[in-house]
Amino acid sequence: MSSRNFFLICTIVGSLLLFIFVSPQWVNKGLKKSNIGYELSSRPFRLGLDLLGGTHLVYQADLSKVQGDKDDALQGVRDVVERRVNLFGVSEPLVQTSGQDRLIVELAGIKDVNQAIELIGQTPFLEFKTGLPASEGDKLIKQKMGAEAKDITAAALCSPANIIPLIQFISAYSADPCFKSSGLDGSGLQSAQLVFNPQTYQPEISLKLNDRGTKLFGDITSANVGQVVAIYLDGLPISVPTVQNAITTGDAVITGSFTPEEAKTLVGRLNSGALPVPISLISQQTIGASLGEESLIKSFKAGVYGLMFVALFMILFYRLPGIFSVLALGVYMLIVLAFYKFIPVTLTLAGIAGFILSLGMAVDANILIFARMKEELAAGKTLTAAMHEGFSRAWLSVRDSHVTTLIGALVLYSATTSIVKGFALTLGIGVLTSLFTATIVTRSFLYLVTGLWFEKKKWLFR
Repeated sequence: MSSRNFFLICTIVGSLLLFIFVSPQWVNKGLKKSNIGYELSSRPFRLGLDLLGGTHLVYQADLSKVQGDKDDALQGVRDVVERRVNLFGVSEPLVQTSGQDRLIVELAGIKDVNQAIELIGQTPFLEFKTGLPASEGDKLIKQKMGAEAKDITAAALCSPANIIPLIQFISAYSADPCFKSSGLDGSGLQSAQLVFNPQTYQPEISLKLNDRGTKLFGDITSANVGQVVAIYLDGLPISVPTVQNAITTGDAVITGSFTPEEAKTLVGRLNSGALPVPISLISQQTIGASLGEESLIKSFKAGVYGLMFVALFMILFYRLPGIFSVLALGVYMLIVLAFYKFIPVTLTLAGIAGFILSLGMAVDANILIFARMKEELAAGKTLTAAMHEGFSRAWLSVRDSHVTTLIGALVLYSATTSIVKGFALTLGIGVLTSLFTATIVTRSFLYLVTGLWFEKKKWLFR
Protein backbone atom coordinates (compact mmCIF):
# COMPACT_ATOMS: atom_id res chain seq x y z
CA MET A 1 0.00 0.00 0.00
CA SER A 2 1.37 3.39 -1.03
CA SER A 3 1.82 6.17 1.52
CA ARG A 4 -0.82 8.18 -0.37
CA ASN A 5 -3.48 5.50 0.07
CA PHE A 6 -2.44 4.90 3.66
CA PHE A 7 -2.90 8.57 4.51
CA LEU A 8 -6.26 8.66 2.75
CA ILE A 9 -7.52 5.63 4.67
CA CYS A 10 -6.24 6.98 8.01
CA THR A 11 -7.91 10.34 7.34
CA ILE A 12 -11.25 8.74 6.49
CA VAL A 13 -11.19 6.32 9.44
CA GLY A 14 -10.00 9.01 11.86
CA SER A 15 -12.69 11.43 10.70
CA LEU A 16 -15.38 8.76 11.10
CA LEU A 17 -14.21 7.96 14.64
CA LEU A 18 -14.18 11.64 15.54
CA PHE A 19 -17.66 12.07 14.07
CA ILE A 20 -18.97 9.11 16.07
CA PHE A 21 -17.46 10.54 19.26
CA VAL A 22 -18.87 14.01 18.59
CA SER A 23 -22.33 12.89 17.38
CA PRO A 24 -23.04 9.30 18.52
CA GLN A 25 -26.79 9.88 18.23
CA TRP A 26 -26.63 9.47 14.45
CA VAL A 27 -24.98 6.07 14.82
CA ASN A 28 -27.44 5.08 17.56
CA LYS A 29 -30.35 5.77 15.22
CA GLY A 30 -28.97 3.19 12.81
CA LEU A 31 -28.31 0.71 15.63
CA LYS A 32 -31.91 1.06 16.83
CA LYS A 33 -33.28 0.37 13.35
CA SER A 34 -31.07 -2.71 13.09
CA ASN A 35 -32.35 -4.05 16.46
CA ILE A 36 -28.80 -4.85 17.56
CA GLY A 37 -29.63 -4.05 21.17
CA TYR A 38 -26.52 -1.94 21.72
CA GLU A 39 -26.04 1.80 21.83
CA LEU A 40 -22.99 4.02 22.05
CA SER A 41 -22.71 6.14 25.16
CA SER A 42 -23.79 9.69 24.42
CA ARG A 43 -22.34 12.53 26.48
CA PRO A 44 -23.84 15.87 25.48
CA PHE A 45 -21.85 19.04 25.09
CA ARG A 46 -21.70 21.10 28.26
CA LEU A 47 -23.58 24.34 27.69
CA GLY A 48 -23.21 27.54 29.69
CA LEU A 49 -25.90 29.72 31.19
CA ASP A 50 -26.35 31.94 28.15
CA LEU A 51 -27.13 28.88 25.99
CA LEU A 52 -28.94 26.62 28.45
CA GLY A 53 -30.51 29.16 30.78
CA GLY A 54 -29.87 29.44 34.51
CA THR A 55 -28.57 31.78 37.18
CA HIS A 56 -25.26 33.59 37.64
CA LEU A 57 -24.62 34.57 41.27
CA VAL A 58 -21.76 36.64 42.67
CA TYR A 59 -21.07 36.55 46.42
CA GLN A 60 -18.72 38.64 48.52
CA ALA A 61 -17.03 37.00 51.49
CA ASP A 62 -16.46 38.98 54.69
CA LEU A 63 -12.80 38.26 55.45
CA SER A 64 -12.31 41.15 57.87
CA LYS A 65 -12.10 38.86 60.92
CA VAL A 66 -9.82 36.27 59.31
CA GLN A 67 -6.42 36.35 61.00
CA GLY A 68 -4.68 33.70 58.91
CA ASP A 69 -4.47 33.09 55.18
CA LYS A 70 -7.47 34.77 53.56
CA ASP A 71 -7.02 32.78 50.35
CA ASP A 72 -7.47 29.55 52.33
CA ALA A 73 -10.61 30.96 53.96
CA LEU A 74 -12.07 31.90 50.57
CA GLN A 75 -11.20 28.47 49.22
CA GLY A 76 -12.97 26.95 52.22
CA VAL A 77 -16.08 28.97 51.36
CA ARG A 78 -15.89 27.69 47.79
CA ASP A 79 -15.67 24.06 48.96
CA VAL A 80 -18.67 24.39 51.30
CA VAL A 81 -20.81 26.17 48.68
CA GLU A 82 -19.89 23.55 46.10
CA ARG A 83 -21.05 20.77 48.45
CA ARG A 84 -24.32 22.61 49.05
CA VAL A 85 -24.93 23.10 45.34
CA ASN A 86 -24.20 19.42 44.68
CA LEU A 87 -26.75 18.47 47.34
CA PHE A 88 -29.28 20.62 45.51
CA GLY A 89 -28.87 18.37 42.46
CA VAL A 90 -27.85 20.99 39.90
CA SER A 91 -26.30 19.58 36.73
CA GLU A 92 -22.70 20.65 36.08
CA PRO A 93 -22.57 23.59 38.53
CA LEU A 94 -19.69 26.05 38.41
CA VAL A 95 -18.33 27.37 41.71
CA GLN A 96 -15.09 29.36 41.60
CA THR A 97 -13.30 32.18 43.35
CA SER A 98 -12.63 35.54 41.71
CA GLY A 99 -10.28 38.20 43.02
CA GLN A 100 -9.60 38.49 46.74
CA ASP A 101 -13.10 38.08 48.16
CA ARG A 102 -15.53 37.14 45.38
CA LEU A 103 -17.24 33.82 44.76
CA ILE A 104 -18.97 33.07 41.45
CA VAL A 105 -21.72 30.44 41.31
CA GLU A 106 -23.31 29.42 38.00
CA LEU A 107 -26.33 27.12 38.11
CA ALA A 108 -27.44 26.01 34.65
CA GLY A 109 -31.01 24.88 34.04
CA ILE A 110 -32.15 25.62 37.60
CA LYS A 111 -35.87 26.25 38.20
CA ASP A 112 -36.18 27.44 41.82
CA VAL A 113 -33.61 30.24 42.05
CA ASN A 114 -34.76 31.49 45.45
CA GLN A 115 -34.37 28.06 47.01
CA ALA A 116 -30.85 27.79 45.61
CA ILE A 117 -29.90 31.22 46.98
CA GLU A 118 -31.29 30.27 50.38
CA LEU A 119 -29.39 26.98 50.35
CA ILE A 120 -26.09 28.63 49.42
CA GLY A 121 -26.33 31.47 51.95
CA GLN A 122 -27.40 29.46 54.97
CA THR A 123 -24.79 28.97 57.68
CA PRO A 124 -26.01 26.07 59.85
CA PHE A 125 -24.45 26.02 63.31
CA LEU A 126 -24.93 22.81 65.27
CA GLU A 127 -24.17 22.90 68.98
CA PHE A 128 -24.69 20.67 72.01
CA LYS A 129 -25.42 22.50 75.26
CA THR A 130 -25.67 21.47 78.90
CA GLY A 131 -27.95 22.85 81.58
CA LEU A 132 -27.32 26.22 83.19
CA PRO A 133 -27.86 26.49 87.00
CA ALA A 134 -31.39 27.74 87.74
CA SER A 135 -30.08 30.67 89.79
CA GLU A 136 -28.06 31.97 86.85
CA GLY A 137 -31.05 31.49 84.56
CA ASP A 138 -33.38 33.42 86.88
CA LYS A 139 -30.85 36.23 87.12
CA LEU A 140 -30.58 36.43 83.32
CA ILE A 141 -34.37 36.46 82.89
CA LYS A 142 -34.79 39.36 85.34
CA GLN A 143 -31.90 41.19 83.73
CA LYS A 144 -33.44 40.93 80.27
CA MET A 145 -37.15 41.25 81.07
CA GLY A 146 -37.04 43.54 84.09
CA ALA A 147 -40.46 44.10 85.62
CA GLU A 148 -42.06 41.95 82.93
CA ALA A 149 -40.40 38.86 84.42
CA LYS A 150 -42.88 38.60 87.31
CA ASP A 151 -43.40 34.89 87.99
CA ILE A 152 -41.35 33.64 85.01
CA THR A 153 -38.59 31.32 86.23
CA ALA A 154 -35.86 29.41 84.53
CA ALA A 155 -37.37 26.12 85.73
CA ALA A 156 -40.63 26.86 83.91
CA LEU A 157 -38.98 28.28 80.82
CA CYS A 158 -36.53 25.41 80.45
CA SER A 159 -39.02 22.54 80.58
CA PRO A 160 -37.94 19.87 78.05
CA ALA A 161 -41.61 19.08 77.38
CA ASN A 162 -42.19 22.45 75.69
CA ILE A 163 -39.28 24.36 74.21
CA ILE A 164 -41.40 26.91 72.33
CA PRO A 165 -41.27 29.50 75.19
CA LEU A 166 -37.50 29.11 75.29
CA ILE A 167 -37.27 29.65 71.52
CA GLN A 168 -39.40 32.78 71.85
CA PHE A 169 -37.22 34.12 74.68
CA ILE A 170 -33.97 33.52 72.79
CA SER A 171 -35.39 35.12 69.63
CA ALA A 172 -36.60 38.18 71.55
CA TYR A 173 -33.65 38.80 73.87
CA SER A 174 -30.70 37.04 72.15
CA ALA A 175 -29.86 35.33 75.42
CA ASP A 176 -30.22 31.77 76.73
CA PRO A 177 -31.35 31.34 80.36
CA CYS A 178 -31.41 27.55 80.20
CA PHE A 179 -28.29 26.14 78.60
CA LYS A 180 -24.60 26.88 78.22
CA SER A 181 -22.06 25.80 75.63
CA SER A 182 -20.46 22.40 76.13
CA GLY A 183 -17.67 22.88 73.59
CA LEU A 184 -19.17 20.39 71.13
CA ASP A 185 -20.38 21.93 67.87
CA GLY A 186 -20.69 21.10 64.18
CA SER A 187 -16.93 20.66 63.81
CA GLY A 188 -17.32 17.40 65.74
CA LEU A 189 -19.85 16.04 63.23
CA GLN A 190 -18.81 13.43 60.68
CA SER A 191 -22.14 12.80 58.93
CA ALA A 192 -25.91 13.10 59.31
CA GLN A 193 -28.57 10.75 57.98
CA LEU A 194 -32.35 10.81 57.73
CA VAL A 195 -33.98 7.86 59.55
CA PHE A 196 -37.48 7.01 60.73
CA ASN A 197 -38.42 5.93 64.25
CA PRO A 198 -39.59 2.28 64.03
CA GLN A 199 -42.29 2.86 66.67
CA THR A 200 -43.69 6.29 65.76
CA TYR A 201 -42.57 6.39 62.10
CA GLN A 202 -41.56 10.00 62.66
CA PRO A 203 -38.50 11.33 60.81
CA GLU A 204 -35.35 11.66 62.90
CA ILE A 205 -31.79 12.71 62.18
CA SER A 206 -29.05 10.27 63.04
CA LEU A 207 -25.68 11.88 63.77
CA LYS A 208 -22.28 10.23 63.50
CA LEU A 209 -19.51 12.13 65.29
CA ASN A 210 -15.84 12.16 64.39
CA ASP A 211 -13.10 11.12 66.83
CA ARG A 212 -12.95 14.50 68.55
CA GLY A 213 -16.74 14.75 68.72
CA THR A 214 -17.06 11.20 70.04
CA LYS A 215 -14.69 11.91 72.94
CA LEU A 216 -16.41 15.21 73.83
CA PHE A 217 -19.89 13.68 73.58
CA GLY A 218 -18.81 10.79 75.79
CA ASP A 219 -17.53 13.22 78.44
CA ILE A 220 -20.70 15.34 78.23
CA THR A 221 -23.13 12.44 78.54
CA SER A 222 -21.08 10.81 81.31
CA ALA A 223 -21.25 14.00 83.37
CA ASN A 224 -24.97 14.57 82.73
CA VAL A 225 -26.68 11.19 83.24
CA GLY A 226 -30.28 11.91 84.21
CA GLN A 227 -29.95 15.51 83.00
CA VAL A 228 -30.93 17.13 79.72
CA VAL A 229 -28.50 17.94 76.91
CA ALA A 230 -29.95 20.36 74.38
CA ILE A 231 -29.19 20.24 70.68
CA TYR A 232 -29.15 23.69 69.08
CA LEU A 233 -29.19 24.62 65.41
CA ASP A 234 -28.52 28.20 64.33
CA GLY A 235 -28.78 29.40 67.93
CA LEU A 236 -32.18 27.84 68.69
CA PRO A 237 -32.99 24.56 70.48
CA ILE A 238 -34.47 21.86 68.26
CA SER A 239 -34.25 18.90 70.63
CA VAL A 240 -33.86 18.62 74.44
CA PRO A 241 -33.37 14.92 75.26
CA THR A 242 -32.62 13.49 78.70
CA VAL A 243 -29.38 11.51 78.97
CA GLN A 244 -30.17 7.96 80.13
CA ASN A 245 -26.58 6.74 80.17
CA ALA A 246 -23.14 7.67 78.88
CA ILE A 247 -22.79 7.47 75.08
CA THR A 248 -19.27 6.70 73.94
CA THR A 249 -19.99 5.29 70.47
CA GLY A 250 -20.21 8.69 68.77
CA ASP A 251 -23.86 8.23 67.77
CA ALA A 252 -26.67 10.68 68.52
CA VAL A 253 -30.22 11.23 67.33
CA ILE A 254 -32.10 14.50 66.86
CA THR A 255 -35.84 14.19 67.35
CA GLY A 256 -38.43 16.87 66.87
CA SER A 257 -41.55 17.87 65.00
CA PHE A 258 -39.97 17.50 61.57
CA THR A 259 -41.71 16.81 58.32
CA PRO A 260 -39.73 14.40 56.10
CA GLU A 261 -38.86 17.29 53.78
CA GLU A 262 -37.64 19.48 56.66
CA ALA A 263 -35.55 16.64 58.04
CA LYS A 264 -34.06 15.97 54.60
CA THR A 265 -33.15 19.64 54.20
CA LEU A 266 -31.59 19.73 57.66
CA VAL A 267 -29.53 16.62 56.91
CA GLY A 268 -28.25 18.28 53.75
CA ARG A 269 -27.35 21.44 55.65
CA LEU A 270 -25.50 19.51 58.34
CA ASN A 271 -23.59 17.38 55.84
CA SER A 272 -22.58 20.40 53.76
CA GLY A 273 -20.92 22.03 56.75
CA ALA A 274 -20.85 25.60 57.97
CA LEU A 275 -19.41 28.49 56.02
CA PRO A 276 -15.99 29.54 57.40
CA VAL A 277 -16.91 33.22 56.92
CA PRO A 278 -20.16 35.07 56.16
CA ILE A 279 -21.04 35.73 52.52
CA SER A 280 -23.48 38.18 50.95
CA LEU A 281 -25.12 38.10 47.53
CA ILE A 282 -24.07 41.19 45.57
CA SER A 283 -25.13 40.27 42.03
CA GLN A 284 -27.71 38.00 40.44
CA GLN A 285 -28.38 37.42 36.76
CA THR A 286 -31.02 34.97 35.56
CA ILE A 287 -31.37 33.80 31.96
CA GLY A 288 -34.56 32.02 30.92
CA ALA A 289 -34.36 28.61 29.25
CA SER A 290 -36.24 29.86 26.17
CA LEU A 291 -33.79 32.75 25.74
CA GLY A 292 -30.86 30.36 26.10
CA GLU A 293 -32.35 28.03 23.49
CA GLU A 294 -32.89 30.95 21.12
CA SER A 295 -29.25 32.01 21.56
CA LEU A 296 -28.10 28.46 20.84
CA ILE A 297 -30.16 28.22 17.64
CA LYS A 298 -28.97 31.61 16.41
CA SER A 299 -25.34 30.73 17.18
CA PHE A 300 -25.66 27.44 15.30
CA LYS A 301 -27.21 29.15 12.28
CA ALA A 302 -24.53 31.84 12.29
CA GLY A 303 -21.83 29.17 12.37
CA VAL A 304 -23.38 27.20 9.49
CA TYR A 305 -23.87 30.29 7.31
CA GLY A 306 -20.38 31.53 8.08
CA LEU A 307 -18.84 28.18 7.18
CA MET A 308 -20.81 28.07 3.92
CA PHE A 309 -19.60 31.54 2.87
CA VAL A 310 -16.00 30.69 3.80
CA ALA A 311 -16.17 27.44 1.82
CA LEU A 312 -17.63 29.25 -1.19
CA PHE A 313 -14.92 31.91 -1.04
CA MET A 314 -12.09 29.37 -0.80
CA ILE A 315 -13.38 27.27 -3.70
CA LEU A 316 -14.02 30.26 -5.99
CA PHE A 317 -10.66 31.92 -5.37
CA TYR A 318 -8.37 28.90 -4.92
CA ARG A 319 -10.22 26.15 -6.82
CA LEU A 320 -8.82 22.68 -5.98
CA PRO A 321 -6.67 23.82 -3.03
CA GLY A 322 -9.80 25.58 -1.77
CA ILE A 323 -11.70 22.28 -1.85
CA PHE A 324 -8.90 20.63 0.13
CA SER A 325 -8.98 23.56 2.54
CA VAL A 326 -12.70 22.99 3.13
CA LEU A 327 -12.05 19.29 3.78
CA ALA A 328 -9.28 20.24 6.22
CA LEU A 329 -11.70 22.63 7.94
CA GLY A 330 -14.11 19.71 8.35
CA VAL A 331 -11.35 17.71 10.05
CA TYR A 332 -10.49 20.78 12.12
CA MET A 333 -14.07 21.13 13.36
CA LEU A 334 -14.29 17.44 14.30
CA ILE A 335 -11.03 17.63 16.27
CA VAL A 336 -12.05 20.81 18.09
CA LEU A 337 -15.53 19.50 18.97
CA ALA A 338 -13.96 16.25 20.20
CA PHE A 339 -11.69 18.31 22.48
CA TYR A 340 -14.72 20.22 23.78
CA LYS A 341 -16.36 16.94 24.77
CA PHE A 342 -13.25 15.26 26.12
CA ILE A 343 -11.96 18.05 28.41
CA PRO A 344 -14.96 19.01 28.75
CA VAL A 345 -15.38 22.67 27.76
CA THR A 346 -18.43 24.64 28.88
CA LEU A 347 -19.72 26.29 25.73
CA THR A 348 -20.96 29.86 26.09
CA LEU A 349 -21.60 32.62 23.57
CA ALA A 350 -18.11 33.94 24.34
CA GLY A 351 -16.69 30.46 23.83
CA ILE A 352 -18.42 30.14 20.48
CA ALA A 353 -16.91 33.50 19.51
CA GLY A 354 -13.47 32.09 20.34
CA PHE A 355 -14.21 29.02 18.21
CA ILE A 356 -15.30 31.15 15.23
CA LEU A 357 -12.21 33.36 15.58
CA SER A 358 -9.92 30.31 15.57
CA LEU A 359 -11.82 29.01 12.53
CA GLY A 360 -10.99 32.25 10.76
CA MET A 361 -7.33 31.81 11.70
CA ALA A 362 -7.36 28.30 10.23
CA VAL A 363 -8.68 29.72 6.96
CA ASP A 364 -6.17 32.57 7.11
CA ALA A 365 -3.30 30.10 7.41
CA ASN A 366 -4.48 28.29 4.28
CA ILE A 367 -4.80 31.60 2.41
CA LEU A 368 -1.19 32.50 3.23
CA ILE A 369 0.00 29.13 1.97
CA PHE A 370 -2.12 29.13 -1.19
CA ALA A 371 -1.13 32.71 -2.05
CA ARG A 372 2.54 31.71 -1.96
CA MET A 373 1.75 28.66 -4.09
CA LYS A 374 0.08 30.86 -6.71
CA GLU A 375 3.15 33.06 -6.91
CA GLU A 376 5.42 30.06 -7.40
CA LEU A 377 3.14 28.54 -10.06
CA ALA A 378 3.04 31.89 -11.86
CA ALA A 379 6.84 31.84 -11.86
CA GLY A 380 6.71 28.59 -13.86
CA LYS A 381 7.48 26.04 -11.15
CA THR A 382 5.92 22.60 -11.02
CA LEU A 383 3.06 21.88 -8.63
CA THR A 384 5.28 19.88 -6.27
CA ALA A 385 7.91 22.62 -6.16
CA ALA A 386 5.26 25.32 -5.76
CA MET A 387 3.68 23.46 -2.83
CA HIS A 388 7.04 22.98 -1.15
CA GLU A 389 7.98 26.64 -1.54
CA GLY A 390 4.51 27.83 -0.58
CA PHE A 391 4.47 25.92 2.70
CA SER A 392 8.09 26.66 3.62
CA ARG A 393 7.84 30.42 2.94
CA ALA A 394 4.43 30.84 4.57
CA TRP A 395 5.37 28.77 7.62
CA LEU A 396 7.05 31.60 9.54
CA SER A 397 4.03 33.90 9.14
CA VAL A 398 1.61 31.12 10.06
CA ARG A 399 3.67 30.10 13.08
CA ASP A 400 4.14 33.63 14.42
CA SER A 401 0.47 34.59 14.05
CA HIS A 402 -0.65 31.44 15.85
CA VAL A 403 1.93 31.76 18.64
CA THR A 404 1.07 35.40 19.35
CA THR A 405 -2.65 34.59 19.42
CA LEU A 406 -1.98 31.64 21.72
CA ILE A 407 -0.01 33.89 24.09
CA GLY A 408 -2.94 36.30 24.19
CA ALA A 409 -5.34 33.42 24.91
CA LEU A 410 -3.14 32.22 27.78
CA VAL A 411 -3.03 35.70 29.31
CA LEU A 412 -6.81 36.06 29.04
CA TYR A 413 -7.36 32.64 30.58
CA SER A 414 -5.10 33.24 33.56
CA ALA A 415 -6.10 36.78 34.46
CA THR A 416 -9.82 37.24 33.77
CA THR A 417 -13.31 36.11 34.80
CA SER A 418 -15.09 32.91 33.82
CA ILE A 419 -16.88 34.47 30.83
CA VAL A 420 -13.63 35.61 29.20
CA LYS A 421 -11.92 32.36 30.23
CA GLY A 422 -14.41 30.46 28.07
CA PHE A 423 -13.45 32.62 25.10
CA ALA A 424 -9.73 32.17 25.80
CA LEU A 425 -10.00 28.39 26.20
CA THR A 426 -11.89 27.78 22.95
CA LEU A 427 -9.58 30.20 21.14
CA GLY A 428 -6.48 28.43 22.46
CA ILE A 429 -7.76 24.97 21.51
CA GLY A 430 -8.76 26.25 18.08
CA VAL A 431 -5.39 27.92 17.43
CA LEU A 432 -3.43 24.76 18.26
CA THR A 433 -5.75 22.64 16.13
CA SER A 434 -5.67 25.05 13.17
CA LEU A 435 -1.87 25.02 13.26
CA PHE A 436 -2.02 21.23 12.92
CA THR A 437 -4.66 21.11 10.17
CA ALA A 438 -3.10 23.91 8.11
CA THR A 439 0.43 22.50 8.13
CA ILE A 440 -0.28 18.76 8.20
CA VAL A 441 -3.78 17.93 6.97
CA THR A 442 -4.06 20.50 4.15
CA ARG A 443 -0.51 19.79 3.04
CA SER A 444 -1.16 16.05 2.94
CA PHE A 445 -4.34 16.55 0.92
CA LEU A 446 -2.43 18.60 -1.65
CA TYR A 447 0.35 16.03 -1.93
CA LEU A 448 -2.30 13.42 -2.75
CA VAL A 449 -2.75 14.96 -6.21
CA THR A 450 0.94 15.05 -7.11
CA GLY A 451 1.68 12.61 -9.89
CA LEU A 452 -1.94 12.40 -10.99
CA TRP A 453 -3.21 13.43 -14.41
CA PHE A 454 -4.69 16.76 -13.36
CA GLU A 455 -1.43 17.92 -11.80
CA LYS A 456 -0.64 19.61 -15.10
CA LYS A 457 -3.98 21.44 -15.09
CA LYS A 458 -2.51 24.49 -13.40
CA TRP A 459 -5.74 26.45 -13.75
CA LEU A 460 -7.09 24.22 -10.98
CA PHE A 461 -4.48 25.66 -8.62
CA ARG A 462 -4.37 29.33 -9.65
